[in-house]
Amino acid sequence: MTVITTRSLAKQYDGGVRALDDLSVTIDSAVVSGTGTTGGVVGLVGANGAGKSTFLKIVLGLLPPSSGTIEVLGLDPTVDGELVRARVGYMPEYDCLPPDISAAELVTHFGRISGLPKATARERASETLRHVGLYEERYRQIGGYSTGMKQRVKLAQALVHDPDLLLLDEPTNGLDPAGRDAMLDLVRRIGSEFGITVVICSHLLGEIERICDYLVALDGGKLLRADRVDAMTAGQDELVIEVDDGAEALAELLRSREIAATHDGRTVVVPLVDPRTYDQILDAVADLHLALHRLDQRRHRVAELFARAS
Repeated sequence: MTVITTRSLAKQYDGGVRALDDLSVTIDSAVVSGTGTTGGVVGLVGANGAGKSTFLKIVLGLLPPSSGTIEVLGLDPTVDGELVRARVGYMPEYDCLPPDISAAELVTHFGRISGLPKATARERASETLRHVGLYEERYRQIGGYSTGMKQRVKLAQALVHDPDLLLLDEPTNGLDPAGRDAMLDLVRRIGSEFGITVVICSHLLGEIERICDYLVALDGGKLLRADRVDAMTAGQDELVIEVDDGAEALAELLRSREIAATHDGRTVVVPLVDPRTYDQILDAVADLHLALHRLDQRRHRVAELFARAS
């Protein structure tokens, strides 16, 4: 199922700020999941000001584009915004929860707004709060919740009506490392087990790479690349060697032994051709009587995509 399609989408604000520029991208749930089924997690990434939040608002029909077209779940949000929002769950970035009601009341209220009957909304609210880990705390007033609990309430209200598409804007904002890990694991489970396509907006590339199946990278409002994460990070692994002195001599010796090597300061980088490369490096270090401080293997990372573009 095609979840989102844009063609030459652009948004320019008053004052000449162009948040999106000629953005053409297709997010297909079968491609995202990699299994031909619905679900999966899409990372919408880019630096602050790259156009991520503007894109989400246009998807929801809350902001009209300046030019171009967009379809969400086969609907045009500029015309059928209410129909789109009925099928989409949205978790906003900032704290916007009323402090003097319980999570059960709030999530039930959002279920009713989405068209669920009263009894069904209460049942769905309890079920959803159980999924996000707040079942035992569901009758406490939200004002007494921790930041992590409030983030889970925002996630629950986005899920209560069983959407086809879930939009999460910076869901780990304000969380400590343990809270971030728990939230990311929850998002991953929603995408893999619930059959819901999740679009998570974040500037934290390490988090995105950890849980996402597919990536849409924006840079200055333009599409940098859209592809599966495994394709973006594919490539030959490298070995990073750090020595006290003699990095240049080590690189030259390795090249003389037909091993491609580059050096920068105290660091030498060698492509990992086969397991014997480790022994060849250690032999060269020993032959030069160098002090070896580090020998690590590294894979390509999503961050390198932005480094190459800058």
